[in-house]
Amino acid sequence: MMKILVVDDEPDMQNLFQQRFRKEIREGLVDFAFAISGEMALEYLNTNHHEAVLILSDINMPGMSGLELLDQIKHKYHTPPPVVMMITAYGDAENYNQAMKLGADDFLTKPVDFTLLKEKLKIQ
Repeated sequence: MMKILVVDDEPDMQNLFQQRFRKEIREGLVDFAFAISGEMALEYLNTNHHEAVLILSDINMPGMSGLELLDQIKHKYHTPPPVVMMITAYGDAENYNQAMKLGADDFLTKPVDFTLLKEKLKIQ
């Protein structure tokens, strides 16, 4: 079972992921946790020690940005390091470059292409 933490301040993202992965959730292939801020995501990671193997994080959020969250994750969580995919607005080169420097493992653009995401996660 792949545990995925989705970090996004848009409340409809949770419903969207649960709808698009309904079959995979039902079949026990993936399990999602949701955080609406970077602060909440770190709290989750500290409480649920290394449960999340993949973290999907929006870059633009109030409070701690996705980039700050990425930086903290890459420095604090080493065993095993979770895979971090950043969700960015289309064509946002500056954030993309910054996230690459901080060690992002992959990128998605909004609106999220769920077919592509499932391919990346190797869930068909």
